[in-house]
Amino acid sequence: KKAFGFFVFATVVSAFPALAEPTQDSTAKTKEVVAAFNKMAFEDRRPVEAAQKYISATQYIQHNPQGKDGRDSFINGFAAYVVGSEFRCETKRIIAEGDLAVVHALCKDKPSDRGDAVVDIFRVKQGKIVEHWDVVQPIPEKANNTNTMF
Repeated sequence: KKAFGFFVFATVVSAFPALAEPTQDSTAKTKEVVAAFNKMAFEDRRPVEAAQKYISATQYIQHNPQGKDGRDSFINGFAAYVVGSEFRCETKRIIAEGDLAVVHALCKDKPSDRGDAVVDIFRVKQGKIVEHWDVVQPIPEKANNTNTMF
């Protein structure tokens, strides 16, 4: 019974790679893709080029309720906003595991703004971003502690 149970488990894991433990290589590749996308799109301010290079052309699921699914929706929506504004993000840290990477960034509409603390979560498949979630928190004028949000 034990051998059969292991065979079933191994078969399920091989059929659904997402159930397998992440490897150092898969985690490093995910982090590399997301770091390159974030730098090109929001630090170098080339979001259209970044989207064409790093977002899947056929599979991009958007969880931000203001956005639509699909790479073209990103290009015609948020990327167009970035290009036509002074919007920038400064990456503070990237944490990755398996096919997921989390970016913690300071994003500002204008250099003089206090900005927002932003957490973007990306899922990467075969070297392309296929899914995105985000959480945005405005940076207050005053805090109840002496810590920063970063």
